[in-house]
Amino acid sequence: MNLECNPERASQLCNEAQARLMGNVAELTNTEVRSPSLLPGWTVGHVLTHLARNADAHARRLSGALRGADVPKYASGQDQRVGEIEEGAGRSAGEIIADLEASQSHLEDIFVQSSAAGWPNGHFLGGGHYGVAGCPAHRLREVEMHHVDLGLGYTAFNWPDEYVAWDLPVLLDTVSERLSSSNDRRRFMAWLAGRGPLDTETTLAPW
Repeated sequence: MNLECNPERASQLCNEAQARLMGNVAELTNTEVRSPSLLPGWTVGHVLTHLARNADAHARRLSGALRGADVPKYASGQDQRVGEIEEGAGRSAGEIIADLEASQSHLEDIFVQSSAAGWPNGHFLGGGHYGVAGCPAHRLREVEMHHVDLGLGYTAFNWPDEYVAWDLPVLLDTVSERLSSSNDRRRFMAWLAGRGPLDTETTLAPW
């Protein structure tokens, strides 16, 4: 199932993913939110702040679509995104977790409103590369990927089958552009075709 084309189901899966995330971070301490995440240069607090602001960004797009406005995730682009993460990452654990919970709850309220309205104006791009109907699916990816990045025991083996069935083919489509050399592309292609082992030195640029 292409979850980008099925915001109703994607929003349901997203709600479940957000609940799992909250269950894993609700009791974090100040020391834990300041510890390194699995993302270079980011603490657990950075990842959680990013997830809160990302929820706000998707809520903005969906709220805009409800009133017939095609709005971007971030009004000031990537500068706003980076600034908000840096500003929020150093807060206390309680502040960061309460912020994440509020942002996710607000997004879930917007999902309910969007569902009742039939997910209107799903083609609006907001200056990005996918229509606003794809917001629930893209939020699902953010939560599932960054839950792993927290390094708190949630791994790829915890990803729901329905999420993997959607996102694995999507991510495979990005492989060619994320491999750094023509030889890397050849080695990866041979492995995909069952024509050799995957070279351990082959690396993908981050998604």
